[in-house]
Amino acid sequence: MTRWLDSMQPLGALLLRLALGISMAVHGYEKVIPNGALHHFAHTVAGLGLPYWMGYISAFTELIGGVLLILGLLTRLSAGLIAINMMVAFFTVGIHQGFGIYNYILALAAVAFMLLFYGGGTLALDNKLGIS
Repeated sequence: MTRWLDSMQPLGALLLRLALGISMAVHGYEKVIPNGALHHFAHTVAGLGLPYWMGYISAFTELIGGVLLILGLLTRLSAGLIAINMMVAFFTVGIHQGFGIYNYILALAAVAFMLLFYGGGTLALDNKLGIS
């Protein structure tokens, strides 16, 4: 049984990449693409006491990082940046919003940390290109 489960690790890494990547790409898309959304999000971030420009960094980290995770390209870098983004979100927003939000943010951060430490797996473009 253990050998069979071990043989499924590439699929597990793929599922983690897809789950986190899709979630981040959708959240990033909502913050970047609609007219005025990026400016509004940057103001929201500034209202939390963080620099205005961090709103831009956060939104593009989610969008571009999410797409890269879906592709399995620059997985560790993308996952690391997303993990940082999620920890900032947790400490600035999540802990004030209750269990429904902060458990979701922590779950996303945990998946990002797992991908940072483990890599994208054998089914990632990183592995195919030899940059894992």
